[in-house]
Amino acid sequence: MLSEVAGHRHAISDLLDLLGRRWTLRVLWELRADPLTFGALRAACGDMSTSVLSERLADLREARLVEQAGGAYGLTPTGRELLAHLAPLNAFADRWRDG
Repeated sequence: MLSEVAGHRHAISDLLDLLGRRWTLRVLWELRADPLTFGALRAACGDMSTSVLSERLADLREARLVEQAGGAYGLTPTGRELLAHLAPLNAFADRWRDG
């Protein structure tokens, strides 16, 4: 998961690698309001297979962006902070789509 150039890790590359995986941003987005059970999250994500959802949740838990508690998955404080940083991108996307 970690990228290295000349022995140095680049955090932005690591984050972009994680966020660039298919369905990762969708999972984060669907968890923006409230924690969801696996089944509810899968339903919210539409065509995602259960195996891919399991992989993405494992990736996001390892990255400390998502946690599981009481049978539901939710954003960690770090995950919420990431979504706050992505909010301007969402606003841009809305303007771009409507533009």
